[in-house]
Amino acid sequence: MNFIKLVSIRNFSSSRNIPRVCIVGAGPAGFYAAMHITKNLPAVNVDIIEKLPVPFGLIRYGVAPDHPEVKNVINQFTKVAQQPNVNFYGNVTLGKDIRISQLRQHYDAVLLTYGAEEDKTLGIENEEADNIVAARRFVGWYNGLPSDKDLKIDLSGDTAAILGQGNVALDVARILLTPINELKSTDITDHALNALAESKIKEVYLIGRRGPLQVAFTIKELREQLKLSNCQTVWRNQDFEGVENMINDLPRPRKRLTELMLKSLNEYKSIPIHNDNKLFKPIFFRAPKKILVNSHKKITGIDLICNELQGNKLEEQKCVATANTEILNCSLAFRSIGYKCVKADDEIVFNSNGLVENSKGIVDNNSNTLAKLYVAGWLGTGPIGVILHTMGNAFQVAKVMCDDLKNKDCFTDKGGFEEIKKNYIKNSSPIVNWEGWERIDKYEIEQGKLRNKPREKVCSIEKMIDIAII
Repeated sequence: MNFIKLVSIRNFSSSRNIPRVCIVGAGPAGFYAAMHITKNLPAVNVDIIEKLPVPFGLIRYGVAPDHPEVKNVINQFTKVAQQPNVNFYGNVTLGKDIRISQLRQHYDAVLLTYGAEEDKTLGIENEEADNIVAARRFVGWYNGLPSDKDLKIDLSGDTAAILGQGNVALDVARILLTPINELKSTDITDHALNALAESKIKEVYLIGRRGPLQVAFTIKELREQLKLSNCQTVWRNQDFEGVENMINDLPRPRKRLTELMLKSLNEYKSIPIHNDNKLFKPIFFRAPKKILVNSHKKITGIDLICNELQGNKLEEQKCVATANTEILNCSLAFRSIGYKCVKADDEIVFNSNGLVENSKGIVDNNSNTLAKLYVAGWLGTGPIGVILHTMGNAFQVAKVMCDDLKNKDCFTDKGGFEEIKKNYIKNSSPIVNWEGWERIDKYEIEQGKLRNKPREKVCSIEKMIDIAII
């Protein structure tokens, strides 16, 4: 079946001289771009290359298991991939199996969308101590990302601290505090479920260097956290001094979020803490100065700098460190201060912000012989916003690509992936096509049914390939 599909595309491409487009990265940015390109350029051939054997990137490995509705976009992406002029090639790594210059030689346009896959660091003393965990890796661990499946995390203490107050930080807090029976029906991995079932964590601190008016999490995620079963939220009164007086001057989304925090604060004052409940404790105006460790280099707490906001206008206020500090005792800490991009290929040029240098998605168009190079998603914008933001950016860049390709008079068949495979990656690991992914998908769903879950993800690349390749 796959052979027939490839032959039909190749003949179609040759007879019509249609453009060949390569997208590197099968996450939301890559699929949204492919969706726009195939809709607006019906005569086009799109190849999506992905370093993992499976598609969907952060939709599969970044969305929390208790947010299945967010993953529904996979249905749209699947329809894109099943089009006869779209091909998926998994287990192909940029910079290892293939170079950008080679892709540009054999395609008419190349789009980089492989995202941001490392976490930012704090740069403080003892940051590498035991049980200091990157939130990104914790998310990968409970979502089945192969590189994170063996993450070592000690949940035997009663207190955890999360440094950062974005949506990922709230995801980490929610997974730690959600009753295990509620997680059992999600697609969380078995190894994470088993570890969380034995967890002794009773309270989780969410630490932010600025105040309640500057939090990065959104109202949907906070509302979910506040509604958790057997969990109470404990705010600090002093963090909200003067906040109520500023509500009317806030933009509507920020106003609604602040009102929700104040409502929860007032409820906390009137409801006694139950001994059996777990505790969620957001604290503000604190920044980590140093990690405190014992003689075995294991975390015992965090030395926090007390900050204050200076400036009369809210939008111009700056966070300034004071001479005061305080100690927060904890046995586990998560670093959740953002992601950063990696230079997958030496030919990629990063700007001072660690992003691919580009103008409206265009990276390089100075060559008459090589394909034009573009970037979309976090690799070009930075790890900001939610999936809708990524969709908007991917559509914008894809529109630029479509306009550029429409302005070309004709296309010679550059060979595309068939030529790439023949000349460059003949001796590499097996390539997983869309039919191979469908076999993995079917296997995971079958394994999930045995556990009364939507799916049980395969966490080993070797096993994925064994299932995919017949």
